[in-house]
Amino acid sequence: MAPDSFTGWMTHIQQRTEAALECLLPDTRHAPARLHEAMRYVTLGGGKRVRALLVHAAGELVGAATDNLDRLAGAVEMIHAYSLVHDDMPAMDNDTLRRGKPTCHIAFDEATALLSGDALQTLAFEVVASPMPGMEPAIQLAMVQRLAQASGHAGMCGGQGIDLYSVGKALSQPELEYMHLLKTGALIRAAVMLGALAGRPVTTEETDALDHFAKRMGLAFQVVDDVLDCEADTATLGKTAGKDAANDKPTYVSLMGLGSARQFARDLAADAFAALERFGSDADRLKALASYIVARSF
Repeated sequence: MAPDSFTGWMTHIQQRTEAALECLLPDTRHAPARLHEAMRYVTLGGGKRVRALLVHAAGELVGAATDNLDRLAGAVEMIHAYSLVHDDMPAMDNDTLRRGKPTCHIAFDEATALLSGDALQTLAFEVVASPMPGMEPAIQLAMVQRLAQASGHAGMCGGQGIDLYSVGKALSQPELEYMHLLKTGALIRAAVMLGALAGRPVTTEETDALDHFAKRMGLAFQVVDDVLDCEADTATLGKTAGKDAANDKPTYVSLMGLGSARQFARDLAADAFAALERFGSDADRLKALASYIVARSF
């Protein structure tokens, strides 16, 4: 049984997610061992597992089986890890540090990094499509579709493309929000909806409310990241601090200033909270998680 306190629950889910990934990822004793080693290097032992926490929090809301949520959380974390590997490569952001250790192309090589990202992405879909106890095939198909949309041209890849093409340009707030709704927000929305689809049937109104919550929190997550990029040091972040400003990338801080960006994150969280009112205390995990996301820098 999960602990009652939020911090205890968060640690519990992070540990469950790590254990699930240990089992789902390929064994380094099997060929191609170097590729498998790289996949495990970038996925295990790092990150706050925010997306996995969202899967579980939304899944608890609808009474989903915890073992199924472990698999779904693992799949979402694989997609996230693959995106970080590719984003860090020289053709993209050309970064050397991620989660407090050398990025994959530094620790291994560029070809291995590229392949490990590709392999993590496809493995994630294999995990979601594999049979899960009590799960209807039609529901799993809907999950595959959600995850694919969040990962591709209408999600992370599209957002990353806009980001790359916007270096040195001044974006308006709607343009910046659209970029981050795709780049960061799409996978956060998918994490919530995968959890919500894993349990009891949800009404259209409940689906809309959860999606609105996830949409606002996805933006809030990015705003806080922009603030942290300005305020925190490299050791705290586990990645190179100040990289966005150095690369002349548009951010919420550069657009509206530090104080206004902080307030915008709070406003987004308040709007997200309001979307959960219909669920009452059943949504307490999601609310606590939203508070945690915003409080990372305040």
